Amino acid sequence: MTLLRIGRALCCCLLPSMLAACGDGGIAEVRQWMDETRRQARVVVPKLAEPKKFIPFTYAGRSATDPYSPAKFINAAPVAGTGGAFKPNLDRRREALESYPLDNLKMVGTLQKQGASFVLVQADRTVFQARVGNYIGQNMGQITKITDSEVELKEVVQDASGEWVERTAKLELQENKK
Repeated sequence: MTLLRIGRALCCCLLPSMLAACGDGGIAEVRQWMDETRRQARVVVPKLAEPKKFIPFTYAGRSATDPYSPAKFINAAPVAGTGGAFKPNLDRRREALESYPLDNLKMVGTLQKQGASFVLVQADRTVFQARVGNYIGQNMGQITKITDSEVELKEVVQDASGEWVERTAKLELQENKK
């Protein structure tokens, strides 16, 4: 009897799976619908617009005064009696201390040699000697007076209108505070 039961169970399981494999399961209808949709759908690619013609721009403001220059905002008075004819000597040879901004320079002392006064200025861990008439800082600052506590400078800068003006500046002694 067990063989009979096994045979019936096999027939019950195999027969439906064999019948299911014979059918298409609705795939033919789906394929027909896909073919119709492909025939009806038309792909339309819009034409691209012509690219705009590139016109190079020539910047002519290189020779003009920089609008973001801090020198425009500093209250500098024009030199009296110059009438706009005042110009610094831009062709002279630059000195070593002119490569540093005045903010990065420190006066660390003074020195007397053969009756002349020298100032000791530190820039990037290097100490330089300068005397009256030497140039210092990036604004063509010329040393006009040396005292034990400060150095007075005469700087030459351009104002907002592009004219050269003189202004005074000071470099004070930096004492070590412990």
